[in-house]
Amino acid sequence: MTEITIERLGHQGDGIGPGPVFVPRVLPGEIVEGQIEDGRIEAPRIVRPSADRIKPPCPHFKSCGGCALQHASDAFVAQWKVGIVEQALTAQGLTTEIRGIATSPPNSRRRATLAVRRTKKGALVGFHAPKSDVITPIPNCHLLTPALMSALPIGDALATVGGSRKGEVKMTVTESEAGLDISVSGGKPLDLKLETELAGIAGEFDVARLAWDGEVVAMARPPAQRFGSALVTPPPGAFLQATKPGETALTAAVLEAVGNASRVIDLFSGSGTFTLPIAERAGVLAVEGVDDMLTALDAGWRHSKGLHAVKTETRDLFRRPLLSDELRADAVVIDPPRAGAEAQMVEIAASGVPRIAAVSCNPVTFARDAKILTDARYTLNWLVVVDQFRWSPHVELAACFTR
Repeated sequence: MTEITIERLGHQGDGIGPGPVFVPRVLPGEIVEGQIEDGRIEAPRIVRPSADRIKPPCPHFKSCGGCALQHASDAFVAQWKVGIVEQALTAQGLTTEIRGIATSPPNSRRRATLAVRRTKKGALVGFHAPKSDVITPIPNCHLLTPALMSALPIGDALATVGGSRKGEVKMTVTESEAGLDISVSGGKPLDLKLETELAGIAGEFDVARLAWDGEVVAMARPPAQRFGSALVTPPPGAFLQATKPGETALTAAVLEAVGNASRVIDLFSGSGTFTLPIAERAGVLAVEGVDDMLTALDAGWRHSKGLHAVKTETRDLFRRPLLSDELRADAVVIDPPRAGAEAQMVEIAASGVPRIAAVSCNPVTFARDAKILTDARYTLNWLVVVDQFRWSPHVELAACFTR
């Protein structure tokens, strides 16, 4: 057995000691001991705990991989996540005002992908154990909303008729204003018998919409989401901010960053999370690579009252970023995937657009892209850190740039 002192946490939440040695679910300053194998101590014994260590609130924490930081106080997690953003900025020579962190409360995740596997006696529904394909049941989960928790028996029923004991089914569940929106992938091929059985399950559990490998098999009501004053029905399994408080915090930051702009371009717009609230005060061009999302956005806009004009354009912004002379607007909003949008940011920097609202789920790629803007005489005025993936290493942010 080897005893080490944890020096810091890595970006994935593992503790790092001299060597380096990686240790899960520990905190800086703690002394731990255990067997080192391949540079890791997988089952550490805490010799001297940190003052920031708390009792994990969820009974599934030890066996479930859904959370990585329930053993740490809320104050520590908030400070650590803000520190991740600060480190990413410092690495690019950037500084700015960080307006704290907006943390979503427990039991507020309104969208999650659950692992489902059929067994001899029924089914397993839950999250994977850490670094494993073993499914941990989560009947007392502290992440999911009560509505999503009600989907656990639905997963059991769906796996019984459409799952295979040889493979795993993924069930993406989203809470909507009309009820649960469920999209399943990895199950048996759809045929008439299975479709009939699935529709029966959807009716029994009063599911708003059920899709199987992208095909809608039952829809009692459109599973609408509210973006500002507009109601939008996204395509099955489409991206949605993980919590409503998280979405609210990001939207408020975007609206402040956009300011009184009268013409706005929303890049990577999705189904309109930011487009439609902005349209309450300005005309918007929404650009997105997935046509179904823009179809949903357009329908939501057309059925709403009092919004400014919204135009849409389907375009792969990685292969074909909007060029600088196409970015004729008073403000640009950009919310790219984790890889960031380096090529698109180069064009934005060259356009001279006065205001930029940047949303990111990866502080490292955000800082890289932000440096492109600051090198082109933009100022990074402020940013807010958003933690809607509570107890995970995931960090999001929204920032304001001006020319």
